[in-house]
Amino acid sequence: MEKKIVKIVLTGGPCGGKSTGLSCIERALTKYGYKVVIINESATELILNGLDLNAYNGKQRVFEKNIVKLQILKEKLYYEACQNLPDEKILLVCDRGIMDCMSYVSKEDFMAILDQLGEDLIQLRDDYDGVFHLVTCAKGAEECYSRANNGARKENAQEAREADERTLACWAGHPHLRVIDNSTGFEEKINRLIAEICSLLGEPIPMEIERKFLIKKPDVKFLEQLKNCKKVNIVQTYLICDGDEEVRVRQRGLEGSYIYTLTSKKRLTPLKRVEVERRITQKEYLNYLNNADTNLRQIRKERYCLIENGKYFEIDIYPYANETAIMEIELSNENEKIELPKFIEVIKEVTDDIEYSNYSLAKAKKNILK
Repeated sequence: MEKKIVKIVLTGGPCGGKSTGLSCIERALTKYGYKVVIINESATELILNGLDLNAYNGKQRVFEKNIVKLQILKEKLYYEACQNLPDEKILLVCDRGIMDCMSYVSKEDFMAILDQLGEDLIQLRDDYDGVFHLVTCAKGAEECYSRANNGARKENAQEAREADERTLACWAGHPHLRVIDNSTGFEEKINRLIAEICSLLGEPIPMEIERKFLIKKPDVKFLEQLKNCKKVNIVQTYLICDGDEEVRVRQRGLEGSYIYTLTSKKRLTPLKRVEVERRITQKEYLNYLNNADTNLRQIRKERYCLIENGKYFEIDIYPYANETAIMEIELSNENEKIELPKFIEVIKEVTDDIEYSNYSLAKAKKNILK
């Protein structure tokens, strides 16, 4: 069996439940046969060891630069060490990731930090296989908010809510971002976290549950001004395959910085599909293109990843559609209630309409998107 190393981030607002979540992740995933390796939070590590902001003369940008440097180094060392472990399934859990640093400086300062380090934002952000954001209990469970269990935590409840929103916005654009809110009790919140991670890992079977809507094409300039919305470009190519399975390769990124994936899907019900996805190199991607199904169109689209009402929406805008677009949201269960963004005008739900799947759009002889 080929060694499987999955790297995820556990992030969120202050007092969101990360400490408990880390412990529960280790306990739950060990039962599935995973070796769970945890990378402790770099900022807390520095602060508790005497290297707080004062050690950098109050220069937040310098402080965050060193956190980024430390995080990159730790993740590289831990990943290399995991490759040498005898275990076949390894879950590498980062207690916060590199993008969290952007919530403490301006985007311009953060980009300058990456430029100084010779790093690329999209490559760093999307190098994680999954990002799980635990919403601060100061947002929906205020009675539970406390600063007692973390010596590096200084925020009051209002500051915690603001920090939560800034942190979440920093991860917008990641292909697998999940938000775990306080709509249930804390125990169930952690159970939902574990369920989302298991879904990503494919334990016991990888399921994708989503709803899809045909919408009026939104104002792109408005979307691009939102702090909680990030744009990526997607090129999707379907490959020749047997049976009723869909196999595709995807290039995803922006401005010359891309990641590549190979995905196979098989539909079980209108809402449920078995989905297996793995990261591939650019060289592998180019080789797979030689097996492209020339009877199908290549799908090109601009995707706007929007965080709204505690959910993660993906709005796909196609170059040949002037009036309409497609909006999707992935759910943890089929009965989950959602509140759609107020500025989105829904024409109709097309979850059950296979005509609006990307595969059907690639196969269609005529344009069904106006």
